Parts: sequence; C-alpha cells; structure tokens
Amino acid sequence: MSAASASPEHLPAALAAVAARIDRPVVLVGLMGVGKSTVGRKLARMLGRDFIDADDAIAEAAQLSIPEIFAQFGEPYFRDGERRVIARLIEEGHGVIATGGGAFVDPDTRKLILEKGIAVWIDCDVDTLVERTARRGNRPLLKQGDPKEILTRLAAERGPFYAEAPIRVVSENGPHTDTARAIIEAIDQWL
Repeated sequence: MSAASASPEHLPAALAAVAARIDRPVVLVGLMGVGKSTVGRKLARMLGRDFIDADDAIAEAAQLSIPEIFAQFGEPYFRDGERRVIARLIEEGHGVIATGGGAFVDPDTRKLILEKGIAVWIDCDVDTLVERTARRGNRPLLKQGDPKEILTRLAAERGPFYAEAPIRVVSENGPHTDTARAIIEAIDQWL
C-alpha cells in the first residue's frame, strides 16, 4: 500500500488482522451523499491506510471544480477523465478510494475497480440522501430539478450497477464510524 499507510502495530489486533489481509485498494462506490468521503476517511484511519477522494484528485488534475468540468465540457468528458484518474489512484496503491456517484456506472471504470480493487457499495435510503446532499451546493446533477425525484431516479438507474460490487453496506443516520466498522466486518467475511 501507499507510503502514507500507518504501520499495523499501531492498530488494534482485530483491525490489524483484517488490514493485513487487504492486498489492494478498498474502493467505495454509491450515490452522492451516502458518505463515501466521510466514511472513507474513518475507514482508512481504522485500517491504518491512506485515503483519497477521486473527485478531489480529478479537480486537482483538471485545475477546475467538478461543477466547472461538467459545465464547460459535459458529463462524457468528465467520465473519461474520472476513469483515468481512478486507474492512476489504484495503480498508486492508495488504501481507501472514494469515487463519485456515477463512476461505477461507467462499464470500463467498473471493470477496472472490480479487477484491481475491493469494491464496496455504500447504500442509503433516498430521504437520508436528500437531507445529506442539501447541505452542499456542489452537486451538478441535483441542479436539474427536484433533488428527491433525481435521487430516486438515480438510485433506480444505478442500483443494478452498484449491485455488482461484491460488498454492500447500508449507511444509516448513525455515526459514520458504525458504517466504517460494518465495511471492515464485511471485507473480513468476503476475504
């Protein structure tokens, strides 16, 4: 894993045992607002690994924000760049990678993640997603109409793609640490 990883001896024994068995990046997928970034940071700390948000890496590479990329170049251009950045992040060996909500829908990106990472689908009910996404105004897809209708449609459209991830964990309104623990337990069982 990445040089930014913590050493396993600083982790509780049970976590260190799971962390030692993880031989590739844990890649978090799911709709916007499920908590991929927040849970990802907690998960990375718990596993003694580094964390990176693919959207942040995309914005840094493009020197534009995600909304600016969408507005100037459109979604197909964004998805192409997103795929290249995620491939680079996986190749660099980051411990936990949070992806954008549409990343796993792209067939080439999905294939890459399934082959070279441990794909974890973080799922969540639509009402919770509406509440969480209302806190941030940087969601280009939600500016196109009623957020609840858009999120309901996206959940229906993207659900079958997310379901291809070998691990699914439901994020509830409780602490994100609970979701991170559930992911570790699910990875342990999957491995």
